[in-house]
Amino acid sequence: MKRTSVGAVFLTVVVDLIGFGIVLPLLPLYAERLHATGEEIGLLFASFSAMQFLFAPVWGRISDRVGRRPVLLVGLAGSVVFYTLFGLADSVAMLFVARIGAGICGATISVSNAYIADVTPPEQRARGMALIGAAFGIGFTVGPPLGFLAMHEGEVLYAAGFAPASLARGMPGFLAAAISLVSFLWTLASVGEPERHRATERRLLDLSAIRKARSAGQLEALLLLHLLSVFAFSNFESTLSLMLDDRFSLSRKEMGLVFLFVGVMLAFAQGFLVRRLMTHLDERTMIRGGFVLMFAGLVGLSLCTTLVGLHVALAVSVGGFGAVTPSLSSLISKQGDAASHGAMMGLAASASALGRIFGPFVGNVIYAPEGQRATELGRIVEPLFGELAHHQRPYVLGAALTAVLAVASLLLVRAAAGGGAGG
Repeated sequence: MKRTSVGAVFLTVVVDLIGFGIVLPLLPLYAERLHATGEEIGLLFASFSAMQFLFAPVWGRISDRVGRRPVLLVGLAGSVVFYTLFGLADSVAMLFVARIGAGICGATISVSNAYIADVTPPEQRARGMALIGAAFGIGFTVGPPLGFLAMHEGEVLYAAGFAPASLARGMPGFLAAAISLVSFLWTLASVGEPERHRATERRLLDLSAIRKARSAGQLEALLLLHLLSVFAFSNFESTLSLMLDDRFSLSRKEMGLVFLFVGVMLAFAQGFLVRRLMTHLDERTMIRGGFVLMFAGLVGLSLCTTLVGLHVALAVSVGGFGAVTPSLSSLISKQGDAASHGAMMGLAASASALGRIFGPFVGNVIYAPEGQRATELGRIVEPLFGELAHHQRPYVLGAALTAVLAVASLLLVRAAAGGGAGG
Protein backbone atom coordinates (compact mmCIF):
# COMPACT_ATOMS: atom_id res chain seq x y z
CA MET A 1 0.00 0.00 0.00
CA LYS A 2 1.36 3.41 -0.97
CA ARG A 3 0.93 5.29 2.27
CA THR A 4 1.49 8.78 0.81
CA SER A 5 -1.19 8.36 -1.88
CA VAL A 6 -3.66 6.72 0.49
CA GLY A 7 -3.08 9.38 3.14
CA ALA A 8 -3.61 12.21 0.66
CA VAL A 9 -6.90 10.76 -0.57
CA PHE A 10 -7.97 10.05 3.01
CA LEU A 11 -7.49 13.70 3.98
CA THR A 12 -9.35 14.80 0.84
CA VAL A 13 -12.33 12.65 1.76
CA VAL A 14 -12.25 13.68 5.44
CA VAL A 15 -12.34 17.39 4.64
CA ASP A 16 -15.07 16.91 2.02
CA LEU A 17 -17.23 14.85 4.40
CA ILE A 18 -16.86 17.40 7.19
CA GLY A 19 -18.58 19.82 4.81
CA PHE A 20 -21.27 17.24 4.14
CA GLY A 21 -21.70 16.64 7.89
CA ILE A 22 -22.15 20.37 8.50
CA VAL A 23 -25.16 20.62 6.20
CA LEU A 24 -27.01 17.33 6.65
CA PRO A 25 -28.37 17.72 10.24
CA LEU A 26 -29.48 21.29 9.50
CA LEU A 27 -31.44 20.43 6.36
CA PRO A 28 -34.83 20.06 8.13
CA LEU A 29 -34.32 23.42 9.89
CA TYR A 30 -33.53 25.16 6.61
CA ALA A 31 -36.53 23.52 4.94
CA GLU A 32 -38.94 24.42 7.75
CA ARG A 33 -37.73 28.02 7.67
CA LEU A 34 -38.80 28.09 4.02
CA HIS A 35 -42.18 26.52 4.91
CA ALA A 36 -41.47 23.15 3.28
CA THR A 37 -43.98 20.36 3.88
CA GLY A 38 -43.02 17.08 5.50
CA GLU A 39 -43.12 15.37 2.12
CA GLU A 40 -40.80 18.00 0.64
CA ILE A 41 -38.32 17.54 3.50
CA GLY A 42 -38.31 13.80 2.88
CA LEU A 43 -37.73 14.37 -0.83
CA LEU A 44 -34.85 16.74 -0.06
CA PHE A 45 -33.12 13.92 1.80
CA ALA A 46 -33.94 11.38 -0.91
CA SER A 47 -32.85 13.63 -3.79
CA PHE A 48 -29.23 13.63 -2.63
CA SER A 49 -29.02 9.83 -2.38
CA ALA A 50 -30.96 9.38 -5.62
CA MET A 51 -28.40 11.48 -7.50
CA GLN A 52 -25.60 9.45 -5.94
CA PHE A 53 -27.33 6.26 -7.08
CA LEU A 54 -27.61 7.54 -10.64
CA PHE A 55 -24.24 9.24 -11.02
CA ALA A 56 -21.78 7.11 -9.02
CA PRO A 57 -21.41 4.55 -11.86
CA VAL A 58 -21.12 7.37 -14.41
CA TRP A 59 -18.33 9.08 -12.47
CA GLY A 60 -16.66 5.71 -11.99
CA ARG A 61 -16.62 5.01 -15.72
CA ILE A 62 -15.46 8.56 -16.48
CA SER A 63 -12.58 8.12 -14.02
CA ASP A 64 -11.65 4.81 -15.69
CA ARG A 65 -11.42 6.74 -18.94
CA VAL A 66 -9.87 10.12 -18.04
CA GLY A 67 -8.28 9.44 -14.65
CA ARG A 68 -9.18 9.64 -10.96
CA ARG A 69 -7.69 13.04 -10.12
CA PRO A 70 -9.67 15.13 -12.65
CA VAL A 71 -12.96 13.61 -11.52
CA LEU A 72 -12.17 14.21 -7.84
CA LEU A 73 -11.37 17.86 -8.63
CA VAL A 74 -14.59 18.35 -10.61
CA GLY A 75 -16.65 16.88 -7.77
CA LEU A 76 -15.02 19.09 -5.15
CA ALA A 77 -15.38 22.22 -7.28
CA GLY A 78 -19.05 21.43 -7.76
CA SER A 79 -19.48 20.96 -4.01
CA VAL A 80 -18.14 24.48 -3.45
CA VAL A 81 -20.76 25.86 -5.85
CA PHE A 82 -23.74 23.92 -4.50
CA TYR A 83 -22.94 24.41 -0.79
CA THR A 84 -22.75 28.13 -1.52
CA LEU A 85 -26.13 27.90 -3.23
CA PHE A 86 -27.44 26.06 -0.17
CA GLY A 87 -26.36 28.99 2.01
CA LEU A 88 -28.04 31.47 -0.34
CA ALA A 89 -31.27 29.49 -0.78
CA ASP A 90 -34.39 31.57 -0.22
CA SER A 91 -36.90 29.06 -1.57
CA VAL A 92 -37.59 25.34 -1.42
CA ALA A 93 -36.84 25.13 -5.14
CA MET A 94 -33.33 26.52 -4.56
CA LEU A 95 -32.80 23.97 -1.80
CA PHE A 96 -33.72 21.19 -4.21
CA VAL A 97 -31.28 22.50 -6.82
CA ALA A 98 -28.56 22.73 -4.17
CA ARG A 99 -29.16 19.20 -2.86
CA ILE A 100 -29.49 17.64 -6.31
CA GLY A 101 -26.27 19.32 -7.43
CA ALA A 102 -24.48 18.30 -4.23
CA GLY A 103 -25.64 14.71 -4.75
CA ILE A 104 -24.27 14.64 -8.30
CA CYS A 105 -20.92 16.04 -7.16
CA GLY A 106 -20.85 13.93 -3.99
CA ALA A 107 -21.21 10.79 -6.11
CA THR A 108 -17.50 11.12 -6.87
CA ILE A 109 -16.85 9.46 -3.49
CA SER A 110 -16.86 6.20 -5.49
CA VAL A 111 -13.78 7.50 -7.31
CA SER A 112 -11.96 7.81 -3.97
CA ASN A 113 -12.64 4.12 -3.40
CA ALA A 114 -11.38 3.37 -6.91
CA TYR A 115 -8.23 5.37 -6.16
CA ILE A 116 -7.64 3.25 -3.04
CA ALA A 117 -8.16 0.10 -5.13
CA ASP A 118 -5.57 1.37 -7.63
CA VAL A 119 -2.81 1.91 -5.07
CA THR A 120 -3.35 -1.12 -2.83
CA PRO A 121 -2.59 -4.77 -3.60
CA PRO A 122 -5.59 -7.13 -3.33
CA GLU A 123 -4.49 -8.57 0.01
CA GLN A 124 -4.40 -5.10 1.62
CA ARG A 125 -7.40 -3.58 -0.12
CA ALA A 126 -9.94 -4.03 2.67
CA ARG A 127 -7.61 -2.12 5.02
CA GLY A 128 -7.47 0.71 2.50
CA MET A 129 -11.24 0.74 2.07
CA ALA A 130 -11.62 0.95 5.85
CA LEU A 131 -9.95 4.36 5.72
CA ILE A 132 -12.84 5.70 3.63
CA GLY A 133 -15.23 4.44 6.29
CA ALA A 134 -13.12 6.13 8.95
CA ALA A 135 -13.33 9.35 6.95
CA PHE A 136 -17.13 9.10 7.10
CA GLY A 137 -16.92 8.65 10.86
CA ILE A 138 -14.69 11.69 11.28
CA GLY A 139 -16.89 13.77 8.96
CA PHE A 140 -20.02 12.93 10.94
CA THR A 141 -18.17 13.52 14.22
CA VAL A 142 -16.76 16.95 13.38
CA GLY A 143 -19.29 18.25 10.84
CA PRO A 144 -22.56 18.50 12.83
CA PRO A 145 -21.09 20.43 15.79
CA LEU A 146 -19.45 22.85 13.35
CA GLY A 147 -22.77 23.29 11.57
CA PHE A 148 -24.68 24.11 14.74
CA LEU A 149 -21.87 26.45 15.84
CA ALA A 150 -21.98 28.25 12.48
CA MET A 151 -25.76 28.61 12.78
CA HIS A 152 -25.40 30.04 16.29
CA GLU A 153 -22.67 32.49 15.24
CA GLY A 154 -24.77 33.58 12.27
CA GLU A 155 -27.66 34.37 14.59
CA VAL A 156 -25.30 36.36 16.84
CA LEU A 157 -24.00 38.37 13.87
CA TYR A 158 -27.55 39.09 12.72
CA ALA A 159 -28.68 40.14 16.21
CA ALA A 160 -25.68 42.47 16.49
CA GLY A 161 -26.44 44.03 13.12
CA PHE A 162 -23.22 42.85 11.47
CA ALA A 163 -24.89 40.73 8.79
CA PRO A 164 -28.25 40.67 6.98
CA ALA A 165 -30.57 37.81 7.85
CA SER A 166 -30.07 36.02 4.52
CA LEU A 167 -26.29 35.82 4.92
CA ALA A 168 -26.34 35.12 8.65
CA ARG A 169 -28.71 32.17 8.27
CA GLY A 170 -26.62 30.81 5.42
CA MET A 171 -23.42 30.58 7.50
CA PRO A 172 -23.40 26.74 7.70
CA GLY A 173 -23.66 26.46 3.92
CA PHE A 174 -20.88 29.00 3.41
CA LEU A 175 -18.69 27.17 5.94
CA ALA A 176 -19.28 23.87 4.12
CA ALA A 177 -18.37 25.57 0.83
CA ALA A 178 -15.17 26.97 2.36
CA ILE A 179 -14.19 23.54 3.66
CA SER A 180 -14.85 21.98 0.25
CA LEU A 181 -12.64 24.68 -1.27
CA VAL A 182 -9.85 23.68 1.12
CA SER A 183 -10.32 20.06 0.06
CA PHE A 184 -10.19 21.09 -3.62
CA LEU A 185 -6.93 23.01 -3.10
CA TRP A 186 -5.44 20.13 -1.09
CA THR A 187 -6.33 17.65 -3.83
CA LEU A 188 -4.92 19.95 -6.51
CA ALA A 189 -1.62 20.25 -4.64
CA SER A 190 -1.19 16.80 -3.08
CA VAL A 191 -3.13 14.10 -4.93
CA GLY A 192 -1.56 12.75 -8.10
CA GLU A 193 -2.89 10.26 -10.61
CA PRO A 194 -2.33 6.67 -9.39
CA GLU A 195 0.59 5.03 -11.20
CA ARG A 196 -1.35 1.81 -11.53
CA HIS A 197 -4.23 3.56 -13.31
CA ARG A 198 -3.96 4.51 -16.96
CA ALA A 199 -6.68 6.31 -18.80
CA THR A 200 -8.10 3.98 -21.44
CA GLU A 201 -9.90 4.49 -24.71
CA ARG A 202 -12.96 2.55 -23.59
CA ARG A 203 -16.30 4.08 -24.39
CA LEU A 204 -17.87 5.94 -21.49
CA LEU A 205 -20.77 3.50 -21.16
CA ASP A 206 -18.84 0.38 -22.19
CA LEU A 207 -20.32 -2.39 -20.05
CA SER A 208 -17.88 -5.13 -21.07
CA ALA A 209 -15.94 -4.93 -17.79
CA ILE A 210 -19.14 -5.30 -15.79
CA ARG A 211 -20.30 -8.24 -17.94
CA LYS A 212 -16.92 -9.89 -17.42
CA ALA A 213 -17.15 -9.37 -13.65
CA ARG A 214 -20.67 -10.83 -13.60
CA SER A 215 -19.55 -13.96 -15.42
CA ALA A 216 -16.40 -14.39 -13.31
CA GLY A 217 -17.76 -13.89 -9.81
CA GLN A 218 -20.88 -13.02 -7.85
CA LEU A 219 -21.07 -9.30 -8.40
CA GLU A 220 -24.85 -9.04 -8.05
CA ALA A 221 -24.84 -11.01 -4.80
CA LEU A 222 -22.14 -8.80 -3.28
CA LEU A 223 -23.96 -5.64 -4.37
CA LEU A 224 -27.17 -6.96 -2.82
CA LEU A 225 -25.38 -7.67 0.47
CA HIS A 226 -23.96 -4.15 0.36
CA LEU A 227 -27.36 -2.56 -0.36
CA LEU A 228 -29.15 -4.48 2.40
CA SER A 229 -26.44 -3.86 5.00
CA VAL A 230 -26.68 -0.10 4.36
CA PHE A 231 -30.49 -0.37 4.41
CA ALA A 232 -30.39 -2.03 7.85
CA PHE A 233 -27.94 0.54 9.23
CA SER A 234 -29.68 3.64 7.85
CA ASN A 235 -33.04 2.21 8.94
CA PHE A 236 -31.91 2.48 12.57
CA GLU A 237 -29.70 5.55 12.10
CA SER A 238 -32.56 7.68 10.75
CA THR A 239 -34.87 6.84 13.67
CA LEU A 240 -32.30 7.01 16.45
CA SER A 241 -33.10 10.59 17.45
CA LEU A 242 -36.81 9.73 17.70
CA MET A 243 -36.03 6.76 19.91
CA LEU A 244 -33.73 8.84 22.12
CA ASP A 245 -36.58 11.28 22.65
CA ASP A 246 -39.37 8.73 23.16
CA ARG A 247 -37.55 6.15 25.24
CA PHE A 248 -34.94 8.21 27.10
CA SER A 249 -36.33 11.79 26.92
CA LEU A 250 -32.92 13.21 26.01
CA SER A 251 -32.38 16.89 25.27
CA ARG A 252 -31.05 17.97 21.88
CA LYS A 253 -27.63 18.54 23.39
CA GLU A 254 -27.64 15.04 24.86
CA MET A 255 -28.77 13.61 21.52
CA GLY A 256 -25.87 15.41 19.89
CA LEU A 257 -23.49 13.69 22.27
CA VAL A 258 -24.98 10.30 21.37
CA PHE A 259 -24.46 11.00 17.67
CA LEU A 260 -20.95 12.18 18.46
CA PHE A 261 -20.36 8.81 20.14
CA VAL A 262 -21.64 7.01 17.02
CA GLY A 263 -19.28 9.01 14.80
CA VAL A 264 -16.29 8.38 17.06
CA MET A 265 -17.06 4.65 17.21
CA LEU A 266 -17.35 4.42 13.41
CA ALA A 267 -14.06 6.27 12.95
CA PHE A 268 -12.37 4.05 15.55
CA ALA A 269 -13.81 0.84 14.10
CA GLN A 270 -12.80 1.49 10.50
CA GLY A 271 -9.75 3.66 11.05
CA PHE A 272 -8.08 1.48 13.67
CA LEU A 273 -9.78 -1.75 14.69
CA VAL A 274 -10.77 -3.13 11.28
CA ARG A 275 -7.42 -2.22 9.74
CA ARG A 276 -5.64 -4.13 12.51
CA LEU A 277 -7.92 -7.15 12.23
CA MET A 278 -7.43 -7.27 8.46
CA THR A 279 -3.80 -8.27 8.99
CA HIS A 280 -5.06 -11.55 10.46
CA LEU A 281 -8.54 -12.11 8.97
CA ASP A 282 -9.84 -12.18 5.40
CA GLU A 283 -12.87 -10.35 4.02
CA ARG A 284 -15.19 -13.35 4.32
CA THR A 285 -14.55 -13.68 8.03
CA MET A 286 -14.94 -9.94 8.59
CA ILE A 287 -18.27 -9.87 6.75
CA ARG A 288 -19.71 -12.83 8.65
CA GLY A 289 -18.51 -11.48 11.99
CA GLY A 290 -19.74 -7.99 11.13
CA PHE A 291 -23.27 -9.18 10.38
CA VAL A 292 -23.34 -11.12 13.65
CA LEU A 293 -22.29 -7.98 15.54
CA MET A 294 -24.90 -5.88 13.73
CA PHE A 295 -27.56 -8.44 14.66
CA ALA A 296 -26.52 -8.41 18.33
CA GLY A 297 -26.32 -4.62 18.46
CA LEU A 298 -29.73 -4.10 16.84
CA VAL A 299 -31.34 -6.61 19.19
CA GLY A 300 -29.74 -4.68 22.04
CA LEU A 301 -31.12 -1.39 20.71
CA SER A 302 -34.62 -2.84 20.60
CA LEU A 303 -34.40 -3.98 24.24
CA CYS A 304 -32.15 -1.49 26.07
CA THR A 305 -33.70 0.60 28.84
CA THR A 306 -30.58 2.31 30.25
CA LEU A 307 -28.08 4.73 28.73
CA VAL A 308 -25.25 2.30 29.45
CA GLY A 309 -27.07 -0.43 27.55
CA LEU A 310 -27.79 2.01 24.74
CA HIS A 311 -24.13 2.91 24.28
CA VAL A 312 -23.02 -0.73 24.41
CA ALA A 313 -25.60 -1.67 21.77
CA LEU A 314 -24.58 1.28 19.58
CA ALA A 315 -20.90 0.38 19.84
CA VAL A 316 -21.58 -3.24 18.86
CA SER A 317 -23.85 -2.40 15.91
CA VAL A 318 -21.58 0.37 14.60
CA GLY A 319 -18.54 -1.89 14.97
CA GLY A 320 -20.28 -4.60 12.96
CA PHE A 321 -21.22 -2.18 10.20
CA GLY A 322 -17.66 -0.88 10.22
CA ALA A 323 -16.40 -4.40 9.53
CA VAL A 324 -18.93 -5.25 6.81
CA THR A 325 -18.72 -2.24 4.49
CA PRO A 326 -14.96 -2.07 3.70
CA SER A 327 -14.80 -5.85 3.36
CA LEU A 328 -17.66 -5.88 0.85
CA SER A 329 -16.11 -2.93 -1.01
CA SER A 330 -12.84 -4.85 -1.22
CA LEU A 331 -14.51 -7.97 -2.63
CA ILE A 332 -16.54 -5.91 -5.12
CA SER A 333 -13.37 -4.21 -6.39
CA LYS A 334 -11.79 -7.63 -6.94
CA GLN A 335 -14.64 -8.72 -9.21
CA GLY A 336 -13.23 -6.59 -12.04
CA ASP A 337 -9.79 -6.03 -13.53
CA ALA A 338 -7.51 -3.14 -12.62
CA ALA A 339 -8.91 -0.96 -15.42
CA SER A 340 -12.48 -1.23 -14.12
CA HIS A 341 -12.05 -0.29 -10.46
CA GLY A 342 -14.00 2.91 -11.07
CA ALA A 343 -16.92 1.02 -12.56
CA MET A 344 -16.96 -1.51 -9.70
CA MET A 345 -16.81 1.17 -7.01
CA GLY A 346 -19.48 3.17 -8.83
CA LEU A 347 -21.81 0.19 -8.65
CA ALA A 348 -21.03 -0.23 -4.95
CA ALA A 349 -21.77 3.45 -4.32
CA SER A 350 -25.09 3.12 -6.17
CA ALA A 351 -26.04 0.11 -4.05
CA SER A 352 -25.20 2.11 -0.93
CA ALA A 353 -27.26 5.06 -2.16
CA LEU A 354 -30.28 2.81 -2.76
CA GLY A 355 -29.97 1.56 0.80
CA ARG A 356 -29.89 5.15 2.06
CA ILE A 357 -32.96 6.06 0.02
CA PHE A 358 -35.18 3.23 1.24
CA GLY A 359 -33.73 2.55 4.72
CA PRO A 360 -34.75 5.89 6.27
CA PHE A 361 -38.12 5.82 4.50
CA VAL A 362 -39.04 2.35 5.78
CA GLY A 363 -37.63 3.04 9.24
CA ASN A 364 -39.69 6.17 9.70
CA VAL A 365 -42.87 4.58 8.32
CA ILE A 366 -42.76 1.66 10.75
CA TYR A 367 -41.54 3.77 13.68
CA ALA A 368 -44.39 6.27 13.87
CA PRO A 369 -46.90 5.42 16.63
CA GLU A 370 -50.54 4.84 15.77
CA GLY A 371 -52.34 8.02 14.78
CA GLN A 372 -49.23 9.86 13.61
CA ARG A 373 -48.72 8.19 10.22
CA ALA A 374 -49.21 10.41 7.21
CA THR A 375 -49.58 7.61 4.66
CA GLU A 376 -51.78 4.61 4.07
CA LEU A 377 -48.64 2.47 3.91
CA GLY A 378 -48.10 2.98 7.64
CA ARG A 379 -51.51 1.54 8.43
CA ILE A 380 -50.94 -1.39 6.06
CA VAL A 381 -47.72 -2.51 7.78
CA GLU A 382 -49.06 -2.01 11.32
CA PRO A 383 -50.29 -5.63 11.76
CA LEU A 384 -46.91 -7.05 10.77
CA PHE A 385 -45.35 -5.94 14.06
CA GLY A 386 -48.03 -7.19 16.44
CA GLU A 387 -47.49 -5.99 20.00
CA LEU A 388 -44.03 -4.51 19.41
CA ALA A 389 -43.69 -0.94 20.66
CA HIS A 390 -43.18 1.58 17.86
CA HIS A 391 -39.71 2.48 19.13
CA GLN A 392 -38.61 -1.16 18.80
CA ARG A 393 -39.77 -1.83 15.25
CA PRO A 394 -36.91 -0.45 13.12
CA TYR A 395 -34.35 -2.28 15.25
CA VAL A 396 -36.22 -5.58 15.21
CA LEU A 397 -36.54 -5.30 11.43
CA GLY A 398 -32.84 -4.51 11.14
CA ALA A 399 -31.91 -7.42 13.40
CA ALA A 400 -34.04 -9.84 11.38
CA LEU A 401 -32.50 -8.62 8.14
CA THR A 402 -28.91 -8.87 9.40
CA ALA A 403 -29.60 -12.40 10.66
CA VAL A 404 -30.63 -13.36 7.13
CA LEU A 405 -27.60 -11.57 5.71
CA ALA A 406 -25.27 -13.41 8.08
CA VAL A 407 -26.59 -16.75 6.81
CA ALA A 408 -26.53 -15.60 3.18
CA SER A 409 -22.94 -14.41 3.51
CA LEU A 410 -21.87 -17.94 4.47
CA LEU A 411 -23.02 -19.14 1.05
CA LEU A 412 -22.33 -16.16 -1.19
CA VAL A 413 -19.10 -14.61 0.02
CA ARG A 414 -17.13 -17.87 -0.05
CA ALA A 415 -17.65 -18.23 -3.78
CA ALA A 416 -17.25 -14.53 -4.51
CA ALA A 417 -13.89 -14.29 -2.79
CA GLY A 418 -12.39 -16.68 -5.26
CA GLY A 419 -14.41 -15.86 -8.33
CA GLY A 420 -13.40 -12.35 -9.40
CA ALA A 421 -10.87 -11.14 -11.86
CA GLY A 422 -8.40 -10.46 -9.14
CA GLY A 423 -7.91 -6.72 -9.72
